[in-house]
Amino acid sequence: MDIDFIVTWVDMDTPEWKEEFARYAGEKKNEKNGVSHARFRDYGFLKYWFRGVEKFAPWVRKIHFVTCGQKPEWLDASNPKINLVDHRDFIPLQFLPTYNSVVIERYMHKIPGLAEHFVYFNDDFYITDAISPARFFKNGLPCDIAAFQYNPAWSQWYKRIKNNLRVINRHFNKKEVMARFRDKWFDKSYGARARWNYILQPYGKFITLRTPHNAQPYLKRTFEEVWAVAEKELTETSANRFRAVTDYTPELFRTWQICKGDFAPYNTYADTKMFPLMIKSKKAVKAIHDQSYKLICLNDNVHIRHYEQVMESLKAAFDHILPAKSSFER
Repeated sequence: MDIDFIVTWVDMDTPEWKEEFARYAGEKKNEKNGVSHARFRDYGFLKYWFRGVEKFAPWVRKIHFVTCGQKPEWLDASNPKINLVDHRDFIPLQFLPTYNSVVIERYMHKIPGLAEHFVYFNDDFYITDAISPARFFKNGLPCDIAAFQYNPAWSQWYKRIKNNLRVINRHFNKKEVMARFRDKWFDKSYGARARWNYILQPYGKFITLRTPHNAQPYLKRTFEEVWAVAEKELTETSANRFRAVTDYTPELFRTWQICKGDFAPYNTYADTKMFPLMIKSKKAVKAIHDQSYKLICLNDNVHIRHYEQVMESLKAAFDHILPAKSSFER
């Protein structure tokens, strides 16, 4: 089975990007959720993403490197595994430019040449230890955890998840889904993380699923199925140039896969970890250096104290496990 990776990236330091962003954002230094500096700034760690892929996941067929027409100077675009993808190659032009990641993500299945099986990465997700195709797909199905969690609806992210669930509940009967795929919903590997599954068995509606914030495997056909039933909602909200509470997020496609039974049970928390750098930068450095997880996410925040020092420590940890230049670098 061919497996592709998709990774999205932006260089916010180019004059052209800054000018265009400022024109649409209204102001250059807006700390709102949708346009804060931390949403776009680049650690300078992208080369470690490529090094990690080459060293720890050499089996990947193709890397679709998605940008708004940008490319790092050091990237060797002639590498046969790289497909440079401009937003204009797969997103309808009337919605561009966009600074809303969920708009970019909902059209991913239209990337030219994309394999049926693919894994989506943000550029702050890294592979830090050897990983096999079976971590992402088993018997042709994405590896995932089907477990509910409480949604406090206090943030924009949680509110947008509820938008997804309205679509899901229109098309799936929760009791029927959990009965049909009982073994997948009550897999022993989930452990205590599935406790809400037992509690909510009698409840008739889907609620928020646990969503490990890291690389997510998908089937391309899932996107086609969701678009077939939610084209109106997805098209209308594609006009949201910045994040908005009316958005639908990629968790819609992930949840659809799970409800269809198109997944293989896997406790993704076992080898995946997100580190909010505002409070866990030292733990992140240690996790990289010790290769404690196969996949990690370094979550940026505008309020990180001693930002430059934190970045230098992370760079040193990456250099420890990935010191050699990859074939993706000039």
